Amino acid sequence: MSVLEEMRIRSLGVIDDAVVELSPGFTAVTGETGAGKTMVVTSLGLLLGGRADPALVRVGAKAAVVEGRITVSDGDAAALRAEEAGAELDDGALLISRTVSAEGRSRAHLGGRSVPVGVLTELADELVAVHGQTDQQGLLKPARQRGALDRYAGDGVEVPHAKYGAAYRRLRAVATELEELTTRARERAQEADLLRFGLNEVAAVEPLPGEDVELAAEAERLGHAEALASAASLAHTALAGNPEDPESVDATTVVAAAGQALDGVRAHDPALAALADRVGEISILLADVSGELAGYADQLDADPVRLAVVEERRAALTALTRKYGEDIAAVLAWAQEGAGRLTELEGDDERIGELTAERDALRAELSVLGQALTDARTEAAARFAEAVTEELASLAMPHARVSFAVRQTEAADEASGIDIGGRSVLYGPSGADEVELLLAPHPGAQPRPIAKGASGGELSRVMLAVEVVFAGSDPVPTYLFDEVDAGVGGKAAVEVGRRLAKLARSAQVVVVTHLPQVAAFADRQLLVEKTVDGSVTRSGVTVLEGEDRVRELSRMLAGQEDSETARAHAEELLATARADG
Repeated sequence: MSVLEEMRIRSLGVIDDAVVELSPGFTAVTGETGAGKTMVVTSLGLLLGGRADPALVRVGAKAAVVEGRITVSDGDAAALRAEEAGAELDDGALLISRTVSAEGRSRAHLGGRSVPVGVLTELADELVAVHGQTDQQGLLKPARQRGALDRYAGDGVEVPHAKYGAAYRRLRAVATELEELTTRARERAQEADLLRFGLNEVAAVEPLPGEDVELAAEAERLGHAEALASAASLAHTALAGNPEDPESVDATTVVAAAGQALDGVRAHDPALAALADRVGEISILLADVSGELAGYADQLDADPVRLAVVEERRAALTALTRKYGEDIAAVLAWAQEGAGRLTELEGDDERIGELTAERDALRAELSVLGQALTDARTEAAARFAEAVTEELASLAMPHARVSFAVRQTEAADEASGIDIGGRSVLYGPSGADEVELLLAPHPGAQPRPIAKGASGGELSRVMLAVEVVFAGSDPVPTYLFDEVDAGVGGKAAVEVGRRLAKLARSAQVVVVTHLPQVAAFADRQLLVEKTVDGSVTRSGVTVLEGEDRVRELSRMLAGQEDSETARAHAEELLATARADG
């Protein structure tokens, strides 16, 4: 669980330089009126991305600075978001700072990295819920109220919600594909026509693999048939001689004479014998080449008709390579891919029918699951409202009634909604329900959203009651209450303190209070004191223990630290709180 360990505040309001050390459980911040207790709330608000008001900067200072240290666990949403922003953790802690200049400029740093103030605002929802006169977060947001109600409901909502979510995601995928198929029908039809035309062109020519290469070689040969035949004939004569000219000299005769000259003496020297063998090999090779040249010349025939056929075929193949590939191999590959794509495009009508049927089935399934979600939320909302109303009775609001409005918004037409309770209503990834927490502060009052139906002090108490009921189901690790005790006293004040202590068993709780009955239940009590010159310095925020805490509680009770009656009452309050703990 994330815990706000401490804050350092400099040049903010009446605070010159002070460090606020907080307990992981329940911390009460006390002090005389005007001492600067509310600066704790203001400082935390700045750390969480609140509006930077230059009026907050202490007179004579250039800037106000608030720094906070929050321990976070690996995998926490806050830790992950901070790492995304480039922040680094300091031994498992996240360091946050906010600077506000006297001119109104604001800077934010997270984990040693400068970040936009908006990043701090994003972290706020994951780290702290603030409840006070002027700053309300957390459960005042309708989306948060629905999420908290779902967690409070447990498996009753979680099971249908998981099924609904899976069906919803599939419906979105089906709807996206269906929309693409229908809205791009004209484009796809045009693509199919072009493919058919191209495939028909290729089929009409019927090209064979490698045919273009073979025909190019044949055309080259036929185009130079006469020159090739003449060259082959001349070469043959040079090698084998001319039968019509007995006096002509040819290579075969010359080499044969060389062989005969060597044969008579080869027995006398192995080296010469080797040379004679090589001359013999040359003679054999000359005879082979000469024979092949004669055959080549006899077979080679200038055929203008065949050449015309070859060139015509090559022209047909060239027409294909200009459009569909750099060579016939590429053309054949394009034709294969095009045939597959055409099959896909021609199956669109059938696919549209399948997707339409699946979409309608999924919408019907979502209606059933959405109704189950609505029913589960309605049942959980009734239990929740009863529990919070009971809490309020002990918090000096005995006539207040809390309820949940679980409602839906009607869709403009059936196509854009699902059926819930016989009506076509809008729906989303979490169902069709809009959840809102309502308060009727006294009999006869109409239930209104809690942000509008209660005064500041009542609102803090309502939120305290809500947080106590939701303790353990709402993931916010730190709660800060300002003026949660406004307008209460006596036994009701004791109950406020008792419930704050109960909430602190599952989360960190920080309370700014003027009631000793509340402060007595705190695990740690901080005293904010001004110096003679009216400022709060580092020594002006102290942790109260033992006798010092009794004296402060006595002052809060009777305005007199040394009143024996007040001291006895203070000690009694502490004893009561310890007994409850």
